[in-house]
Amino acid sequence: MPERPIAKLKCMDLPLVSVGLPIALAIVMFGLGMSLTPADFRRVATMPKAVLIALGLQLIVLPAVAFGLVVAFDLPGILAVGVMLLAASPGGTTANLYSHLFRGDVALNISLTALNSVIAVVTLPIITNFAIWYFDAGEGTVGLQFDKVVTVFAIVLVPVALGMVVRRFRHKLAERADKPVRIFSILVLAIVAIGALISEWSVIQPYLADVGWVVSLFCILSLTIGYFASKAMRLGEAQAVATAMEIGIHNTTIALTIAISVLGSIVMAVPAAVYSIAMYIFATLFGFAISRVRRRARAPQ
Repeated sequence: MPERPIAKLKCMDLPLVSVGLPIALAIVMFGLGMSLTPADFRRVATMPKAVLIALGLQLIVLPAVAFGLVVAFDLPGILAVGVMLLAASPGGTTANLYSHLFRGDVALNISLTALNSVIAVVTLPIITNFAIWYFDAGEGTVGLQFDKVVTVFAIVLVPVALGMVVRRFRHKLAERADKPVRIFSILVLAIVAIGALISEWSVIQPYLADVGWVVSLFCILSLTIGYFASKAMRLGEAQAVATAMEIGIHNTTIALTIAISVLGSIVMAVPAAVYSIAMYIFATLFGFAISRVRRRARAPQ
């Protein structure tokens, strides 16, 4: 791939991005918190094998797969870091919906989403800083230093905790607010992300095709590995589906926010932006495919 002039593009001067995107993420995580209870964390102890398998795939296998893809496709450094940042992001709450639609273990998904959101505060900076160092994509102090890790912690975990407090003491309010908060957060995120991408369209457009191939393959491999690795390790069908959806559907809002608002690179956000569309397409196709295989297996011979 020919080298392109993309290094260290900054977009922190766009108020819509620097302010709007962290707010959107905070709202998303607040909504997640309102859907969680302490029991969702305690449930982890009741299904340790499934949780350990899913976490191993999420924290070790997926970054390794992403690394192999960006090296194989020879992506430029900033884009390679963007893919690794995407791979390090935890599963999204939409995984719960997809797991429900395709008969997965939704309780496992909820617990994994809660646990992953906490663990990612530690693992995401480690993986991202490694990628910045390896692909030589940093400039001076560019990277997730301690103060930026604190920022990530604040916009990820604090809203979750607040949401859980609201659910604990105002359960009916949390239930009534759940749908409006989800809709509002999606609208804010869409406006901010689309606005940021449009503002730099001339810069990012040449890279969409290259990134599209990489993130599409990454999504397909994530879903496939999640399902078949779980089955190979003797998890039940429902847990295999839940694992596939959990590691195949990422919280791309976190990746977008860190790339644009924390690290200040719109180009680094391109993989997450493309993945946010691709994952719904491939997760749907994958869900129908495994459902069809399941029906065939149960049909009388």
